[in-house]
Amino acid sequence: MYSREELLEKIEPVIDPELGFSIVDLGLVYEIYQDEQWTVHVKMTLTSPMCPIGPQIGRSVEEALLADSHISEVDLKWVFSPPWDPKTMASEEVKWELGIYE
Repeated sequence: MYSREELLEKIEPVIDPELGFSIVDLGLVYEIYQDEQWTVHVKMTLTSPMCPIGPQIGRSVEEALLADSHISEVDLKWVFSPPWDPKTMASEEVKWELGIYE
């Protein structure tokens, strides 16, 4: 089974097309783990609840994970609580690029 860090590495290439950053670096992935049946469970959010590209991002996450033969299924759930806040959830690099200075 893969660790959280290994699973995040697998979906790191998935980019939010509107902002141009990885969903991992944006802090959109709240929870990710693999169970004993090799299913990966993902709880993630979007930059806004009405984001029109949500389905595209979800498919990209599933495709990135299912490309690995040690993953049998992906259970992706969208959550919107807590709401995404780049000030507290994004990586330092993303904050800098977005002009969020602390």
